[in-house]
Amino acid sequence: MRPDRAALACLLAAMLAGCTALPYPRDQTTEAPPTGEVLEAAQINSLLGDLLRVATGTPTEQAEIMARARHDFEQERGGTAALRYGLLLAAPVHPARNPAEAQQLLRESLTRPELLSTMERALALVELERINAELRMGDENLRLLAEAQQARERQRSEPNSAALNRQLQTAQAENAQLREALRDARSKLDAIAEFERRQNDRPPPSEGRNP
Repeated sequence: MRPDRAALACLLAAMLAGCTALPYPRDQTTEAPPTGEVLEAAQINSLLGDLLRVATGTPTEQAEIMARARHDFEQERGGTAALRYGLLLAAPVHPARNPAEAQQLLRESLTRPELLSTMERALALVELERINAELRMGDENLRLLAEAQQARERQRSEPNSAALNRQLQTAQAENAQLREALRDARSKLDAIAEFERRQNDRPPPSEGRNP
């Protein structure tokens, strides 16, 4: 005998209704909302990751990261977006590097310190100090080149090696001071990176549980 289609339909409907009525098992554990420290660590990790990729990545990766950072900055115009774009512009060995614009953006980000986390403010201050030292050194090198050119011109008409040596010694001493300031800024940045690494090595906060 062929089964009654109406009876079969009723049976299926009853089974579906029974499944719908069954209570779903409740997950007894719920994830605790991320703390401020966790969110801050995630932001710093993302920033450091972008800095590493823009310094060591392919030209395509570098262009994508810089374009995204610029877009975010143009949308937000301050705070973390200005800090991120400024740090990326200051990162070494990539085509879009622009220390002068980076200096301006880092200063801009620090005009609203309440928009930055503690670690972000520290990064901005240390990198701004390094960029300031780098730009001063660049200006100093240009000045030295101009003075050396002027000295060579004077030497052609009035040789004076003793005076030239004194000028060079003074310039070398000033350059040494600038290099020391740059090394100090880099050591501070390394210390911040080490602190971030230790923060990442800490165990995650325990998860809350519902009864």
